[in-house]
Amino acid sequence: MEAKSGYYDWRSRPESATAQRYEELKQLVMKAFETSDSTYGYRRIHAQMLRWGVAAGPELVRRLMRDLGLRPCQPRPKRWSLTQAAPRLVPDLVGRDFTADAPGKKLVGDITYIPTGEGWLYLATVIDCCTKEVIGYAMDDHYQTPLISRAIRNAARNRRLSHGAIFHSDRGSNYMSTQYADVLRQLGLRRSAGRTGICYDNSMAESFFGTLKNERVSRVTYPTREAARRDITRYIEHWYNHRRLHSAIGYRPPREVHAEFEEVRLAA
Repeated sequence: MEAKSGYYDWRSRPESATAQRYEELKQLVMKAFETSDSTYGYRRIHAQMLRWGVAAGPELVRRLMRDLGLRPCQPRPKRWSLTQAAPRLVPDLVGRDFTADAPGKKLVGDITYIPTGEGWLYLATVIDCCTKEVIGYAMDDHYQTPLISRAIRNAARNRRLSHGAIFHSDRGSNYMSTQYADVLRQLGLRRSAGRTGICYDNSMAESFFGTLKNERVSRVTYPTREAARRDITRYIEHWYNHRRLHSAIGYRPPREVHAEFEEVRLAA
């Protein structure tokens, strides 16, 4: 009887502080994971918890995610082209250095396509190398020069661009067209391009598309182009630019980084 009584005494004891703390952290990990729409791995969840003022090491977060059975969506493996290409008239002013000491000085752009029930929807983007923010974009049912022209004009409208700022792209025919060169000239931007077939030369722009497709597009079926356009706009404006934590900028959202630069500029 004593042994049985001792067992029930043990069962009735209050939960230890450590166990209670562990359960509280589990709830916070789950909240961060769900807020990210199941896209964050343990590093970003650790960064998010730090932003909430919660102290928990990355390995503890990793163990908590494992205990909860949380697995972020993973990108599909991609084959990279290693084709060598001859130099062209448009120089590469970036040299795979996708950083900048202030917003509006160095931009990258590219085009991707999104499948819908009506056919492809093409998305052209412009990303700031300093803040990692998508500062301009445009979507349409074609990928001709007017599409990328709208994207860069939107970027110039949305953000202050330095005179002589670099716009970097691949050597697609639209980016190399005389029409697009005229648009960049009107905006006071310098044209830069990587080598033909060398995806690493514009990897920052491609990385965004990989993130978009992994975190959103691959998980949704779009019946129409308009449905895709609304969903992608929501992803860029409400998640990627405002809330998603980026490792390249200290696990902060792009808009937060941009706001810090603006405060310094206005105070000067």
